[in-house]
Order: sequence, then C-alpha cells, then structure tokens
Amino acid sequence: MPQYVITYLGGNQPSSPEEGKQHMAKYMEWIASLGDNAVSPMNPLKDTHTVDPEGTAAAESTTKMSGFTIIKADSMDAALSVAKSCPFLDIGGSLEVSELMQIPSQK
Repeated sequence: MPQYVITYLGGNQPSSPEEGKQHMAKYMEWIASLGDNAVSPMNPLKDTHTVDPEGTAAAESTTKMSGFTIIKADSMDAALSVAKSCPFLDIGGSLEVSELMQIPSQK
C-alpha cells in the first residue's frame, strides 16, 4: 500500500494551556482513528537550521514546516480525505500531502 507524508505548515499556538490540552486531545483522537495506517504519526520539528549551497548554516527556516505524519492509504484521494479530517486545520495550519516514492533497494 502506498505511503503518504502529511506535512504541517504554520498553525497558531494555543492561547492558553487549556486550549492546548483540548487541541492535543482532538489530535490524539485523530491519530487513534488512523489505526495501523499511521506509519509514523507524530513528528514535530524544532530548532530548524538551513544549509545553503555554499555550506553556510543559519539557525532559521525557509519554510513554515512544523512537523509531519506518515500514513498508508490506497490512493492520493484517500490520503487527502485523511488530511481533511486533521485537527491541525482547526488551528489555522495548512497541510501538504505527498506520496512517498518507493525506491528499489540497491543490492
């Protein structure tokens, strides 16, 4: 079955600890609903650095990517349906969905 990466972009921070707990509860419920189709469900990112072609590293990001989830789905349409139900959208974030390419092993 194909695998898809759901990339989290942007999103607003909770205005209170209670709001954060409520959002996390919704997110955990969404993850649980994926069952075995959640290959790698929670991958938040922090302390992003960018390395340019000259090899210079800067402590900043050139994107709004804040994390990702990897799922299994029968098709892109099925993966998009999963993404559309993600509670990250409730906090003003956007999602990108990409199919992971399967590269044959080189033995």
